[in-house]
Amino acid sequence: MSKKLVVIGVLCLALVVAVMPLAGACAPKAQPVQVLKIGMMNPSTGKAAEKGLPMMNGNNDVIKYINTERGGAGGYPIDATVLDSNYDPTKVVTIVKGFMTSGCLLFTTAASAEMSPAKASANEAGFPGISSFSAPSLYRPPAHIYGQTPDYGDDAITFANYYLQNIWKGTGKPKFALLMLNNPTGYGARDAFKAEADQLGIEVVSMDEHAATTTSEIDTLTRIKADHPDVNVLYISSTPQPAKVIIGNAKELGIYPGVTIGVCHAGMTKALIDLAGADVVEGVYGVYPCVSWGDNVPGMAKMAEYCQKYHPENVGNADYMVSWAQGLIVAKALELAVKNVGYDALAKGDAAAWQAVETQGIQKLQNFDVEGLHGPVNYTPGDNRLDKFNRVFQITNGKITQLTDWVEAPLIKYEEFDWFK
Repeated sequence: MSKKLVVIGVLCLALVVAVMPLAGACAPKAQPVQVLKIGMMNPSTGKAAEKGLPMMNGNNDVIKYINTERGGAGGYPIDATVLDSNYDPTKVVTIVKGFMTSGCLLFTTAASAEMSPAKASANEAGFPGISSFSAPSLYRPPAHIYGQTPDYGDDAITFANYYLQNIWKGTGKPKFALLMLNNPTGYGARDAFKAEADQLGIEVVSMDEHAATTTSEIDTLTRIKADHPDVNVLYISSTPQPAKVIIGNAKELGIYPGVTIGVCHAGMTKALIDLAGADVVEGVYGVYPCVSWGDNVPGMAKMAEYCQKYHPENVGNADYMVSWAQGLIVAKALELAVKNVGYDALAKGDAAAWQAVETQGIQKLQNFDVEGLHGPVNYTPGDNRLDKFNRVFQITNGKITQLTDWVEAPLIKYEEFDWFK
């Protein structure tokens, strides 16, 4: 090869190298994908996994449905980071701070025990959160945390009223014993009874706490039986595993059948029957804020389709249904925010975006129908419960059977009581 050809080749190569940056500069830049980021947490492992795992599955499945069949929220895909809290308060705080720094517009929890440690950071920053299951302490007085469904205080009042109107046949005040989980699940019922027992016309003769890991409440029940042999009601504000232990112990001691047992919506699920056995919990009453699985409501078929396809083990599980409905609510709030302020106002996922989602999304929810899966969703100023309707159920022949239509839970301003902290 001649020196002349070599020189020409070198010059050509140099020219190509020199032009490459210019060509790259002229090429169109890839645009970032426009999504609406949210954070969701569930106790899918740990002490409440019997509830948290179905709820995580429900969250994942409904977001998949919203994105694939509904085109996201307001025309934008929802990018959901769904994490396991392990029912661990320390982990919860780390997770919610991570949601805030990663551009999420809002966050959700499954449990009141998750939202309780999360609320301080969220309220201080103005970061809106929605808890599927809640307690009065999460949003009284109202700030930036919202309850998807009636809270555990509402459960206690709803059940007490039902008992008085439909079961109680005696004279005077019926005697209630409260067995409460040692976190907001239990404390919500405690606070409701403290606030409303006199007005209801019931006497709460004992309030006893238990842990989520309890394996026996024999000592507590033995003491209640000895001190209050005429007790009429054991009200259990707890999750399925501890509720199973308490009801089983009550049967061992001959307390039940005999007294009436009521369970809050945290415990009144298919998991309670599966864990305890249908014969043990036969006749137990409870409160739950959703319809029954298989009811003829508009959203049932699509939810059941996704559950059967992706998580058939959760078919029939009401907690899955709650999380599915939670996703529908989140999508509607995001849709409203996009409509009212535009995507650009939300894109950064910063404090201004959080405020926009809260005031122009969550607080604009009016008569939103979660396709019949639970009561209508309405934001009312001064009341951060989005759905205020419960139903009373009873376990009959191994099935959770509906006894009442929707019962609206009245607003209780707990912060007006000196004892409420």
